[in-house]
Amino acid sequence: MTISIWRYSHLALAISSSLFILLATLTGVILAFEPISNQLKPYAVKNADTLLLSQTIESLENVYDEVIRIEIDKNDFIQTSVVTKEGKNETFYINPFTAKKIGRVIEKAPIFKFATNLHRSLFLKSTGRTIVGIVSFLLFLMAVTGIILITKRQGGYKHFFSKVIKESNESFYHVSIGRYALIPIIIITITGVYLSLEKFSLLPSNTTIPVLNEATPDDTIKRNITDFNIFKSTRLSEVERLEFPFSDDAEDYFVLMLNDKALRINQFNGTVMSETKNGAIELASNWSSVLHTGQGSILWSVILLLTCFALLFFMYSGFVMTLKRRKNTTKFTNKFNKDTAEYIILVGSETGSTFQFAKALYDALIAQGKSVFTSELNSYTNYNQAKHLVVFTSTYGDGEAPVNAKNFQKLLHTVQQSNTLQYSVVGFGSLAYKNYCQYAIIVNTLLRFSPKFVPNLKLQKIHNQSFDTFKKWVKLWEKSNNLNLSVKKPLSAHKSKLFEVINRSEINTDSSFLIELKPTQKTEFYSGDLLSILPEEDTVERLYSIGKVNNNILLSIKKHPYGACSRYLSTLKPNTMISADIKTNTHFHFPTSAKEVLMIANGTGMAPFLGMINDENINNTKTYLFWGGRTKSSYQMYSKQIDKAFYNEKLSEMYLSFSKEESQKKYVQNALLDKEDLVARVMKNNGSIMICGSLAMKKSVLETLEAISITKLERPLRMSQIKSDCY
Repeated sequence: MTISIWRYSHLALAISSSLFILLATLTGVILAFEPISNQLKPYAVKNADTLLLSQTIESLENVYDEVIRIEIDKNDFIQTSVVTKEGKNETFYINPFTAKKIGRVIEKAPIFKFATNLHRSLFLKSTGRTIVGIVSFLLFLMAVTGIILITKRQGGYKHFFSKVIKESNESFYHVSIGRYALIPIIIITITGVYLSLEKFSLLPSNTTIPVLNEATPDDTIKRNITDFNIFKSTRLSEVERLEFPFSDDAEDYFVLMLNDKALRINQFNGTVMSETKNGAIELASNWSSVLHTGQGSILWSVILLLTCFALLFFMYSGFVMTLKRRKNTTKFTNKFNKDTAEYIILVGSETGSTFQFAKALYDALIAQGKSVFTSELNSYTNYNQAKHLVVFTSTYGDGEAPVNAKNFQKLLHTVQQSNTLQYSVVGFGSLAYKNYCQYAIIVNTLLRFSPKFVPNLKLQKIHNQSFDTFKKWVKLWEKSNNLNLSVKKPLSAHKSKLFEVINRSEINTDSSFLIELKPTQKTEFYSGDLLSILPEEDTVERLYSIGKVNNNILLSIKKHPYGACSRYLSTLKPNTMISADIKTNTHFHFPTSAKEVLMIANGTGMAPFLGMINDENINNTKTYLFWGGRTKSSYQMYSKQIDKAFYNEKLSEMYLSFSKEESQKKYVQNALLDKEDLVARVMKNNGSIMICGSLAMKKSVLETLEAISITKLERPLRMSQIKSDCY
């Protein structure tokens, strides 16, 4: 069964039952407080469960004229109905040791009555009960499909509770909370369905045959009931209810309801006249009521309350994710049809975000007067005049095809091309996933061994939808095809806010400098997010990693001779205003749950780490910083922030590497090898490793980390421990 079926089933179930689930959840929130408020009442008597039933009966007979019933409710409160010495019939809670009244029987509050009726039947009586039962079953199916979706996203049942890769707040918390809330949801839905079936008598009745005791008394002389063996051997913890006989007639008897059976007891000598054991139906009914309502347990009531809040969040986050997917899916209006186009672009995308890159290439080719046709991988077919095929695809879960590429492999084997096509495959994914760009690898392999296809470029992998990496691939692709393309990001994608320049350092020997910006309006951001700047007369945004220092933005920038943006920033003076936008980069935020964090940077990759260490390491997590630069003077502009971190005990250790210092020439990966025991310990203890800087540095660092992991831990490097933001 494909992921698309599970996802569409999950979505269809959510949409079709959303209103009723919302009502049930909101009333569930209210009703969760009822058992909690009941349990907090001071009517539970300590050690009452150890008391013998005969002792409580004796205490009651000494205080009241007649006892009608004793009942222990779900809260373990002992309730009795009696006739007082004054001849009044009363029902109240008692202290079973003394039989004294300790409180009136709890009456259901009006808000709980209202919520109960709405929760059970929507005020529609039998029709409403039917609807609620059906909705409970639909919610059960949603929970099941949710478990399947999480399993596939995490890469199998073994990884169900493994770390969740944070791509967006909605999906991260939808999965993270869902893993723990799905079991209570399944319990709630199953018990809800059961109680609805029970209401309509659709369950089999109890077929247990009473065990009769033929020994009956020959006389009508009453023994003292406190001497009955059954009462003297039964503790209150076993009792649900005891009903006293209405008269002195031999036909009347005591009815004793225990946790697992019902007894009829002769009122004269205490002989058990019949015994009916509770069957599976009674047991299931009792547990369904307890598990669905939380009666008698504050802990379970709190779990039910949290589950209701989780359901409300799932409705919100699911709605937001669906809107984002629809928004990200680009609807192409092809200028050429599939049989007249020379260039074919096929897209595989789970969320629709990969389409933006296909559109960028499509627009660039159309601008050059080329005939292009773009579609989904699931629409793969014969292309009569095509010469080039470009595949852009993401990966889902444990290397699976995205939703609109499930049929591609089958189609590739059945569709025969009339022409030979040069192909290129571009994979989109995140290095945080174990099977990074795995489906793109599969597609590339399929095309390599398929007739009528010849490779144009080797497989290109793009981490976190880096537009800069994409542009570099376009340069290689256009060169191999004798083209001159200009791929641009849509201007509408760039939002602008004003920032005030607070300070700019002098340019150092590496042509690098620091610049500090203050937002002019309330703006939420974290170290590791990106500042997007669009230079004048340019359509391609520049992204800089943010360090959050004193609620301001700290950027570390290298001035390039032909860099329009870096040259522009190097001229800014304090009090100058610039226009920019902040892009959330959640995968590179400081890992607050990690016990140890290894930070690795070179050059201007230092900026986000300065903010994380000084402003966001609120738990004083052990942090180890490895930084590589050209010379000692390159480090000077960071020294003040580093000294502050050591002074405030926010930074545990720091290791510097200088590639141009003759006396101690080395790179950051050499420093890692020098401290391989520290690195191995962090990896072994599930610490986080963060990398920021150049892609060349990152490649060398990953190779070094892989070697350390294999040598010291005898296992491959776990990419789930790596967070990177490189350029």
